[in-house]
Amino acid sequence: MSKKVTIFGAGLVVKPMVDYLAGKGYEVTIASRTLSKAEKLAEPHSNVVAKQFLSDDEVALNKFVKNSDIVVSLLPATMHVKVAEKCIEFKTNMVTASYISPAMRELDQQAKDAGIIILNEIGVDPGIDHMSAMKIFHHVEKEGGKIISFMSYCGGLPAPEANTNPLGYKFSWAPKGVLKAAGNGAKYMKDGKIIEIEGKNLFNNYWFVDVEDAGTFEAYPNRNSLDYIDLYNLKDVKTMYRGTFRNISHCNTWYIMSQMGFYKEEEIFDNLSGTVKEFILTKMFKTDKDKCLKTLLMEKYNLPAESVILKKFEWLGFFDETPIPITKGGAVDVLTAIMLEKMPYEKGERDLLVLHHQFIAEYPNKTQKITSTMIDYGIPNGDTSMARTVSLPAAIAVHMIFQGKITVQGVYMPILPNIYNPVLKELDNLNIKIIERFY
Repeated sequence: MSKKVTIFGAGLVVKPMVDYLAGKGYEVTIASRTLSKAEKLAEPHSNVVAKQFLSDDEVALNKFVKNSDIVVSLLPATMHVKVAEKCIEFKTNMVTASYISPAMRELDQQAKDAGIIILNEIGVDPGIDHMSAMKIFHHVEKEGGKIISFMSYCGGLPAPEANTNPLGYKFSWAPKGVLKAAGNGAKYMKDGKIIEIEGKNLFNNYWFVDVEDAGTFEAYPNRNSLDYIDLYNLKDVKTMYRGTFRNISHCNTWYIMSQMGFYKEEEIFDNLSGTVKEFILTKMFKTDKDKCLKTLLMEKYNLPAESVILKKFEWLGFFDETPIPITKGGAVDVLTAIMLEKMPYEKGERDLLVLHHQFIAEYPNKTQKITSTMIDYGIPNGDTSMARTVSLPAAIAVHMIFQGKITVQGVYMPILPNIYNPVLKELDNLNIKIIERFY
């Protein structure tokens, strides 16, 4: 009898997972709020069915979990614990690409008692980043060395030939999540010193990183890197940094948008009308709608008239008669709508995902620099790199659990050799390759 998988969610990253698991001969159910999306994913496969699922329907949730051997949750992060509790109740294994929340971590013993694994953080970031890093950490440890510096970067960007707008960035889905994250603070360690950055100054703290075969990028810190010292068991580390890659001149522009208040959600406006320029002047700066916005920005942020930032704002429609694209929302919603309209991927364009680790390992007789790099492009008119690198590691994990290659029980992330080795090997077979260099 073939094994049964239920995938909750039918968003933009789900297709490669469905194709992979269907290709392995498993019975796959896609349970989604939007049935038409699930049906489109199921259509090419005789062993895949689409079902409607509303996240507040507990009876349906019970039924899906009870009738599955493994459940994959690609629902909003707030739903994972609820799904996990049902998996414990019905002794069903679970996989998700999201971060482990404290509430999820607390289910570890219950999952062990139920004899199941709840495998989290098995996407790209988090996911491939953990697995490719752990491989090097364990290699260094085995060779009698210790890691004294670890700097890790990841970014999803347009491929060079698709980099066709002044902001050097495109969205493969609604950008609101990206914009909200732009307001997060960050914390990391550099040469033994802990550095904390407030959300409003995030984009003022960046530097350039050269990646062989990919180019030069701007990197800014990603949330709290210090949590990973214990997670990775790096007892001797003096530098611990996780950052995000963007194209050159991104950070200065996003810093000014932060100062303007674009990433805030506190104030919601009803019955919006008029131009974007008027919205910025009256709602964000609380000033007269007839003022010259360009002059105001030059004075307020000390920008020269020929500033590239002002040219980008002009392209976004801040200075002309561009109408506000929504009727209700806050500053972040207005910017989201503008960017969604002006910065999508066009048909046939490729995205690019770059994951780059830099290690310094200390041995009794030498110090060694190591890099581990994934450069992955989307397939023109096919799956995006973002979809492939997020969903295929999770799909491979499902396959490995079914094959009995992953046998641990409890709440886990993929930092054990018996999880990351087979997953990385299969990713390599699927042409998602990690290149390691020892200097």
